[in-house]
Amino acid sequence: MTRAIDTVKHCATMRDVRDGVNALDDVLVPLLVARGGYMTQAARVKNDESLVRDEARIQAIIDRVRPMAEAEGGNADLIERLYRAMMECYIAYEHDELARLRAEGLQPKGEHA
Repeated sequence: MTRAIDTVKHCATMRDVRDGVNALDDVLVPLLVARGGYMTQAARVKNDESLVRDEARIQAIIDRVRPMAEAEGGNADLIERLYRAMMECYIAYEHDELARLRAEGLQPKGEHA
């Protein structure tokens, strides 16, 4: 099995580096958008501001991605920092989405329309 780090091509110029980064962004952005879609779903399903931040889930994700990063030849500390920052952004987004859904008529848990 090929590790992700082994797929990185040797770059002779910054143009080569930028082309490689752009190609990865072409893959990453759609995945991040899809992840955001799941955060919208989480906001709808949880429907409670106090449930948006889930420290146990945050730690479970970190515990899952660190060994994945190592197995791919990456720096687990870097991946953890990236994931923690990403999760903070998605937590804020989930709060925003819950507010948007409520403005569109989603009733808070325990309330009836």
